[in-house]
Amino acid sequence: MAMEKFKPHLLMILAQICYTFLYFITQASFNHGMNPHVYVTYRHIVGGLFMLPFAYFLERGIRPKLTMTLLLEFFVLSLLGVSLTLNMYFVSLNFTSPTFVASMLNTIAALTFVLAVILRLEVVNVQDPRGIAKVIGTLVSLGGVTIMTLYKGVILKNLWHPIIYIHQGGNNVVKENWVKGSILTVASCIAWSIWFIMQAYTLKRYPAQLSLTTWMSFVGAAQSAFYTIVVQHKRVAWTIGFNIDFWSIMYGGIVISGLVVFIRLWCTEQKGPVFVTMFNSLATILVAILAYFIFGEKLFMGSIIGAIIVIVGLYLVLWGKEDPKSQRKDEEKCCTTKIEHQEDNMMKKFQLE
Repeated sequence: MAMEKFKPHLLMILAQICYTFLYFITQASFNHGMNPHVYVTYRHIVGGLFMLPFAYFLERGIRPKLTMTLLLEFFVLSLLGVSLTLNMYFVSLNFTSPTFVASMLNTIAALTFVLAVILRLEVVNVQDPRGIAKVIGTLVSLGGVTIMTLYKGVILKNLWHPIIYIHQGGNNVVKENWVKGSILTVASCIAWSIWFIMQAYTLKRYPAQLSLTTWMSFVGAAQSAFYTIVVQHKRVAWTIGFNIDFWSIMYGGIVISGLVVFIRLWCTEQKGPVFVTMFNSLATILVAILAYFIFGEKLFMGSIIGAIIVIVGLYLVLWGKEDPKSQRKDEEKCCTTKIEHQEDNMMKKFQLE
């Protein structure tokens, strides 16, 4: 029972661990010369091909019939969650750093919470302690993200030399255009927030997470390919060798566009969009730790203070989202099952005698 109850929590933690490695493998690929727009296109083709057999066979009986309305929703979802958002997101990563981008993504939770309350997907009872915890937790998390982004503080000395040096060669743009990168990051966060909200509505009419993941991958890949062909005419940009570019595409396609997107869809259906976005803060913390200990990136005291505040806010929101009534029902159901099991054993024993 406990494992079933915390299944969404464990899956979202796994998803954030997967996202943590994504930041570094994609940055290494971009530094190697990989075009971000080509990467997004190839990644989602791989993700769609990987998820297609699972979606076709496992959801054959539960997959609703396609309508023009659903196809239009798939198009908009793919635009918000794949082609438009990810193209802005990875270009911003090329201009800034993994730690900065991961920190900014935490604003998605606050934006999604506000939109969910406005659209009545999230209920907030200010007279109930749990309702107040949701509001305070969201504000606290947003405050922690703000500290991580704006306040640096003292630089912590590296205890040892970096284990891995990320290659900085290739035709990569020098990371000095932080303003452009910041604007693109904020724009991608707004688009992602709308995407999470829209998913909740689409899943009610199309409750087939594997199929929806596949549709978004293929449609998003087509949208990204169209845009990339317009802005990138060089044939060499589409040529991928058996190097870091290949592995970043495979990892992003199979693990992120396939497995992680499916996990997020399932958790959105089970717990709502706000629950899913609140776990973005874990990736921020994991990225900062990995960047410091493994890759030798500078770690500031402001990042540590902000991370602690973010964790406090996350726990407040998760506590606020727990429904004590459903918990009591689970306990009563558990007790009833135990009593019924004991009665069955007594009846069998009586029959044997």
